[in-house]
Amino acid sequence: MTGRTKDQVDEVAREIGGAAVVGDVSRREDVERLLAAAGPIDLLVANAGIALWEESWETDLDAWWHVFEVNVLGAFLTCRLALPAMIERGGGRIVITGSGASYLPGSTSGAYAASKAAVGRFGEVLAKQVEPHGIKVFVISPGLVNTEMTGHRFPEDAPWTPPELAPRLVRELASGRFDALSGRYLHAEHDPPDELEQRIPTILAEDLNAIRLRREQT
Repeated sequence: MTGRTKDQVDEVAREIGGAAVVGDVSRREDVERLLAAAGPIDLLVANAGIALWEESWETDLDAWWHVFEVNVLGAFLTCRLALPAMIERGGGRIVITGSGASYLPGSTSGAYAASKAAVGRFGEVLAKQVEPHGIKVFVISPGLVNTEMTGHRFPEDAPWTPPELAPRLVRELASGRFDALSGRYLHAEHDPPDELEQRIPTILAEDLNAIRLRREQT
């Protein structure tokens, strides 16, 4: 269990009976320290992310780019540094947290939406690259969950996603039940496991659950 805020990291680690390592996923040395403390990894969840609710193109450059440093570089560093050991052990699973902001219209945050689109494509490409090594990669959206990051941006009666759905989806992905969907984008609320399992043939046949550009056929 890792994060940048020591009190929160320590609290969650105690709750789950895990090890607490404070760090920033956008810093290589921190990720190396985290992985060294974790030991052998069967399931890697690249969940760290931040948002910037900018109002226009005049947003501070460093603040805008920092969203990419955490959301995109952080996911890449975590996967890049964890993969050699996973490959050596002959397999594993990676779950990267994406967002509906990567494809839904109406986003007001260019940095956040663009970073999550990048994460989605990165996860799909990575899945193909590591497939020969028995490693599966998934990109998931936890939905609109009421957190410190989102709570002040949406009304109280927003269509909030129950927070337990994302962990449930991750557990199902860790089980191997959905390995056929490696490289796909899955939504914690819109892809309930039992229903998702029935849709696997359709998703693969019609190339669904992925970012695509569809042109009108002439």
